[in-house]
Amino acid sequence: MLRNEGERLTRVVVCTPRYEYARAGSLEEHNIGELGDPKVAVQQHDELKSKLREFGAEVTDLPELVGHPNSVFTRDTALCTPKGYVKLRLGLESRQGEEEWMAEALRAMGETCVGEIGAPGTVEGGDVVLAGDVAFVGRSIRTNEEGIQQLSALLAMMGYEIRVIALPDTILHLDKALMVLGPKQVLYCRELVSEEEIEGFEGIGFSCGGNTTANIICLGDRELIVNSSNSIVIDRLKAEGYVVRSLDLGEFAKGMGGPNCLIMPVER
Repeated sequence: MLRNEGERLTRVVVCTPRYEYARAGSLEEHNIGELGDPKVAVQQHDELKSKLREFGAEVTDLPELVGHPNSVFTRDTALCTPKGYVKLRLGLESRQGEEEWMAEALRAMGETCVGEIGAPGTVEGGDVVLAGDVAFVGRSIRTNEEGIQQLSALLAMMGYEIRVIALPDTILHLDKALMVLGPKQVLYCRELVSEEEIEGFEGIGFSCGGNTTANIICLGDRELIVNSSNSIVIDRLKAEGYVVRSLDLGEFAKGMGGPNCLIMPVER
């Protein structure tokens, strides 16, 4: 069950990039900035899995989907909710097919499908942040209005208030602009998210740009995983009393991803 991403993380799905991530034929087609070093990428991913397990989370590591270098970014493929998972429909055409791959894995884990996003709707998991009674949803180049309407109908039946945040085309997903730090705490980019949009939450705001983003993993109990390059955010969070596990995830920044992109949170 997962209702609030600020609660303690107990079960997660990842995908170690052993082959496909370094074999993208067309970088533009897959929206990858540059190919990662496969050996270093695996080492960095192993460190991430180690930190998740040290915290007590059960980690399921899926084999990559053949022909899908972005399958390492498991977050985008589904949304786990208090009632079960929603099968999403990815906005990047070259990634379509990863939804069924993840759905099969979640079914094998005993998770129930409670709905799916149908064409022409698109929703990617990086655009959805569940925060107790509120679901923040990014309208982006990957998540369109039709997809938001479908997802909103599903989440409203679970008691969520839907807050849609419009993002410029330069911001791939909402998780670059806003993530949860705890049950009622959020980290947000002042240039992209207004104080009105986070009403009811304690906010830690920052100016985003470059390596400075909200893309972090909330482990729970005020512990976080943050990319080591995100130094401004790390310093700010430490000053606020959070325990920050800093990891070098630079090989995944090459693929336009951060820590949150690399996990599919299943239970909290």
